[in-house]
Formats: sequence, structure tokens, C-alpha cells
Amino acid sequence: MNYVDKIDRNNIPQHIAIIMDGNGRWAQQRGMERSMGHKAGAEAVHALVENCVRLGVKYLTLYTFSTENWNRPVAEVAALMSLLMESIEEHTFMKNNVAFRIIGDMDKLPAEVRERLEGCIARTAKNDRMTLVLALSYSSKWEMTAAIRSLASKVKAGEILPEDITEEVISNELSTNFMPDPDLLIRTGREVRLSNFLLWQAAYSELYFTEVLWPDFANEDLCKAVYEFQHRQRRYGLTGEQVTNDDNDDKTI
Repeated sequence: MNYVDKIDRNNIPQHIAIIMDGNGRWAQQRGMERSMGHKAGAEAVHALVENCVRLGVKYLTLYTFSTENWNRPVAEVAALMSLLMESIEEHTFMKNNVAFRIIGDMDKLPAEVRERLEGCIARTAKNDRMTLVLALSYSSKWEMTAAIRSLASKVKAGEILPEDITEEVISNELSTNFMPDPDLLIRTGREVRLSNFLLWQAAYSELYFTEVLWPDFANEDLCKAVYEFQHRQRRYGLTGEQVTNDDNDDKTI
């Protein structure tokens, strides 16, 4: 099936989040060093950004480097940081009217990497066709711990009462407060878990797992995931009949 031609262009997920897994295994299968897999993965990101822009996706969040990844071998971490510096291509963002954002603990990043990223964020801030978000030095447990500490400090200072803390208040305290929750969360590379990624935000995301290793994840694979998304019923705790009735009611307005 040609999924590129099969998807409904009027029902594109507003926010797609992706766990880009499989770079190391891709390289090992080819007798290469793991760093070559990360380089191929970075090249796949460039193509993905342009494909998502063409589809009409408004937010694309990529799990780039977790807080746990700091525990990898020092040489691999250094290579990843160097690759990150090299792979941020501002001309691609400007050409496609894409804003660039980061979620994660940027204080842990090397100074030169942080400065490079902050500069790119500032220079693309007015772009509004799509927002590319890198989850960098990020994990949901880190994010939620920081949010809880912040809310606890506000309660202690008398700025809010405990009973004022709602789901909306918590969401606004998270680093993702500038964008909607992901509609579709994709993981490549065979593994079937979320690995500490957007656990609060993905409560009602549609999850899609594929055996395709990240460097091989092409536009056809993206469109297949979107096609699967479009053929699922999003219930949000309701019954299938309730959702169907609501859809029919909307069509008669």
C-alpha cells in the first residue's frame, strides 16, 4: 500500500512525538561504529522535518537525549554532543518557517552546545509554520519532579493553595506548556515502551510502534503511522458509541 497517497490530508495529527530508537543497532548491523548510526539518524531528522512540514504537522517533538543517556560511555556522549552541534541547520528552519525549541535540563549541556541551541531558538522564534522541539537532557521524571518542587514553593510562599492545584495547573508548570499534548507518539527500533518520555502528556496519545530502525524511517513510514492514527477511534474514556454519536452530532451542526 502506498501510504503517502492514502492518508487524509484533512486529518493530520497536530502534534507528533517520536522516540528515535535504533541508531546503534543500525550501525552494528552494517559493521560500523555506533557514532555512524547517530550520524545517519541525524540525517533522517532533516528529512523528517521537511516531510512533517509538507503534511501540515504543527508540532514535532523528538526524544533526542534522555537524562539517563548521560550514563553512557563518555566517548559516546561527547560524540553525540558534537553531532548535535553539527546537525542544527538553521537554514532548514528558516527555509521551511520552522521554530526551534528545547525541553529538558539545559544546564547540564556543555556551554558551547547550550549557546548554539539558545541562538537557534532566538533566531527562529518568529517562525510559525511548524515548531520542532528537541527533548534534550530530558525525562518525564525529571520534568515532573521540577514541576512538583515549583508548585510546592508557590504553596509555601502563599501564592497558591493546595486545593488550587488542578490538572491544568500542573500542565502549565511542565516544560511543554507552550504546545498541545501529542496526538500521535511513534517509537522506532522494535522496543515497546515509552522510556520516561512525555508520560503526563501522552496519557491519551495514540501509540505507534515499528520495527524500522530510526535511520531507515522514511516518509512512507511516517505516512503509515499517520494512516494508522487516522483509522483509530480516540475515546478519551468514553464508549465507542458515545464518540460515534458525538461525531454524528457535529456533522449536523
